[in-house]
Amino acid sequence: MSDLSSSAASPALAPAHPRELVMRVMPMPADANGNGDIFGGWIMAQVDLAGSVLPARITRGRVTTVAVNEFIFKQPVSVGDLLSFYASVRRIGRTSVTVHVEVVAERNPANPQVVKVTEANLTYVAIDREGKPRPFAEAATSPAA
Repeated sequence: MSDLSSSAASPALAPAHPRELVMRVMPMPADANGNGDIFGGWIMAQVDLAGSVLPARITRGRVTTVAVNEFIFKQPVSVGDLLSFYASVRRIGRTSVTVHVEVVAERNPANPQVVKVTEANLTYVAIDREGKPRPFAEAATSPAA
């Protein structure tokens, strides 16, 4: 388990922990465009899902994406690439968490290559049952279960 609970104890400070593998997925032919590359929108959706893992854990509840602060496509993604999504928390506020997500592709199993294909910074806000922002400092500072 990561040291996430200790970094969440000081909500105003940026946690100092390494990136964490939060998701793996292999794109399929239905995810490709007419050129055979994977749709950028499909990759963006996967990054949003992966990016929400740590904020949901930190806030111990529901989160919603409020901003995509930066999104960079570095290399095309192909059908059959194994994508690994690594997330790290950049900032924790009173109701929000900003996350950096890096995506690497493992490709060509006969002659394996690993390349960074995408990176992004996203901000999530903790929300209550009515969808309103909620502070989470009390929940984040209690000991992890």
